[in-house]
Amino acid sequence: MSRQRARDTGIEVALRKALHVLGLRYRVHQRPVRTVRREADVVFSRARVAVFVDGCFWHGCAEHATWPKRNAAFWRDKIETNQRRDRDTDARLTEAGWLALRVWEHEDPVAAAERVRAEVLARR
Repeated sequence: MSRQRARDTGIEVALRKALHVLGLRYRVHQRPVRTVRREADVVFSRARVAVFVDGCFWHGCAEHATWPKRNAAFWRDKIETNQRRDRDTDARLTEAGWLALRVWEHEDPVAAAERVRAEVLARR
C-alpha cells in the first residue's frame, strides 16, 4: 500500500489538464480553510470551490468498491472511516462558505472538468 500515490494520480493530472484547457486556473494540493486540516486536490480560492479526487477503493465508491476478504474487519473500518472523514470535510467546508466537489477516479476527466467549471463559474 505504500506504493499507492497520494497525489498527482493519473485521474488527478487528467482532470487538471482538462480544467486548464477550459481556461480555469487553480491551486493544487492546498488547504481551502486553514483551520480545517484537510487538503483539497484542486482549489479555486476566489470561487471558494474545493475539488477532491477520490479513489473507488479507498473512499468506498458505490459502483466499484470491493471489500477485501483478508483482514476484512480492518479494511471495512478503514474505508468507513475515510467516508466519515469525507462527510465531515464537506460539512466543515460548507460551514465556512465553500463548496466541496467530489470526483471519482472512474469518472471521465473531461466530463468532471465541465461539472467543476459550471460550479466555479456559478460561484464567481
